[in-house]
Parts: sequence; C-alpha cells; structure tokens
Amino acid sequence: MRLAPFRFGFGGRTRVRAAGGVIIRDGAVLLVYREVYDDWAFPKGKLDPGESWQVAAIREVEEEAGLACTIVGDAGRTFYVDGNGRQKEVRYYRMTAAGDAQAQNEIDAVRWVPIDEAMTLLSYPRDRELLSRLR
Repeated sequence: MRLAPFRFGFGGRTRVRAAGGVIIRDGAVLLVYREVYDDWAFPKGKLDPGESWQVAAIREVEEEAGLACTIVGDAGRTFYVDGNGRQKEVRYYRMTAAGDAQAQNEIDAVRWVPIDEAMTLLSYPRDRELLSRLR
C-alpha cells in the first residue's frame, strides 16, 4: 500500500525504516496510545542498525506492550513522510501473543479494541486501511 510518493533522496533526508505488529485476538486488535503525539496506532518502532525487519517488529511489540510475540505472516507496508520531513517505510507483521499487554517505555496506554471500534480509534488513515485489508 503506497499512501504518499516515496522517492529516495527526497530533500536530502535519510529514509527511516520501522517495523511493527498487528495482533488480533478474539475479534480485537492491540493498539497503543502515545500522549506526546495524541495518537492510537499499532505498536511499531525503528530498526536498530543491522537488525532485520522481523526481529525489530517482535522487539518493538515487546518494548511497547510487554508481549512476547510470534510472527504468523505479513500484514502490509506503509510509506509516508513523517513529521520531520523524512521518508518512512513501516513493515507490519501479523502476530500472535499470549498474556496481558501492559504499557511500556514511551507508551501511555495499551488496549485490546474491537476491530470495528479500532477503525474509528486509529489515528491515521494508513493504519485504518491496513486493518481493513486484514479483517
């Protein structure tokens, strides 16, 4: 899914690579809330140097929601220009997880949200579009 033009070298900025997880359990999806951005989204974050997309996705879900996850498939990719003018690519993976989610690090809240409600609660159209394709 391409939601914005994605050109390498745009404005001399470097490309940001991030990965995250879409975890659906019993008809609800896990979302995280960050007060600093006032946004609800899927757990995700930047890749560390030399880290694979999949390892980063698992690490980020654990760091943000306190869940140990297993990847069960691809969920899609988004491309956009972030608030700092940098091109960002995010690869999401479908995951399973056991246990209870708890807000960690820079995350202020985590919530299992029924999918229909998540379609309204998610802050970004690109995330709503991704979730609608996974229903």
